Amino acid sequence: MKKIIVVFSLFLIGFSVQAQEAKTVKKKKNAKITMEVDGICGMCKTRIEKAALKTKGVKFAIWDVKSHQLNLIMDERKTDVSTVQKNIMAVGHDIVLEKGKKLIAAEEAYASVHPCCKYRDEKIVLDHEGGVKKVKN
Repeated sequence: MKKIIVVFSLFLIGFSVQAQEAKTVKKKKNAKITMEVDGICGMCKTRIEKAALKTKGVKFAIWDVKSHQLNLIMDERKTDVSTVQKNIMAVGHDIVLEKGKKLIAAEEAYASVHPCCKYRDEKIVLDHEGGVKKVKN
């Protein structure tokens, strides 16, 4: 009987050690994440950054208008990249993935952005490429 208990205990210890090894993938407290987000102006910048920062666990978010790169510092123990992406798409901005693939925001969300922020419209994008325009008096 003692041998059975000892053998059973060894099996339990072996399984618990194996289970702990599987969980060793540590989530970082200050993970640095970069992704490409479609947008074209300062209003887009504000909208994208607010959506990212409203995600629990995101500590820092800055989006560059020219490169479309969103840089984040986030606590991976509290959130994940897909949650941040969903929040950005909910305010009307597409996420560009590797190899030309995209996560497309819903039409209702895209329709809610300001008319000058319609980054899917080629004419509006071309209007923004001229930079800040001077108003004629």
